[in-house]
Amino acid sequence: MKQIVFLLLWMPFLSLTAQDHSEIIKEIEAYRAEENEKFGNEETTILEPKDFKEFKELDFYPINLDYRVEAKFVRTPDEKPFLMPTTTSRLPEYVKYGEAHFSVDGKELVLNLYQNTDLTKEEGYEDYLFLPFTDLTSGDGSYGGGRFLDARIPEGDTMVIDFNKSYNPYCAYSKNYSCPIPPKENDLLVRIEAGVKDFGDH
Repeated sequence: MKQIVFLLLWMPFLSLTAQDHSEIIKEIEAYRAEENEKFGNEETTILEPKDFKEFKELDFYPINLDYRVEAKFVRTPDEKPFLMPTTTSRLPEYVKYGEAHFSVDGKELVLNLYQNTDLTKEEGYEDYLFLPFTDLTSGDGSYGGGRFLDARIPEGDTMVIDFNKSYNPYCAYSKNYSCPIPPKENDLLVRIEAGVKDFGDH
């Protein structure tokens, strides 16, 4: 009898977890469809003409919710603005806003989160955070120049980082763009096999 009651108590939890996973996967799939639509639309694509002509869809790693992590969010309010290097001579001003502490494959990791000081003055971007990173797939499956993630400032001291939504800088598709170079402190010594893969030899 106790075993039956235990199972009944757990069934709603298991159902909710499965439902949550299903909804998260649908959300990631919708994000990917949106990206493919953007790249495959002549009006919104950033692809060069020769690549656009052959474009079918972006190449993504399989969706893996192990790379969707809950991180401890630590604010770093006393940081000074700095000029972030890019692939050109452009030097946009950023400031480190905080740190995300989390684990992947049993390794404790930290990512710095940045704010573009100019972008914070634009409506809708006051709480925008930028997460540029490299990992052990950089140049070995994913774009060698690293990948990016977007986030919003959380209200509390935790945040979700979903590497399944990591995307390439525009420079992965065309040399006509100026892209931030991920700072060395955001080099993750693990393979993040999630998100978009390298576009190829461009």
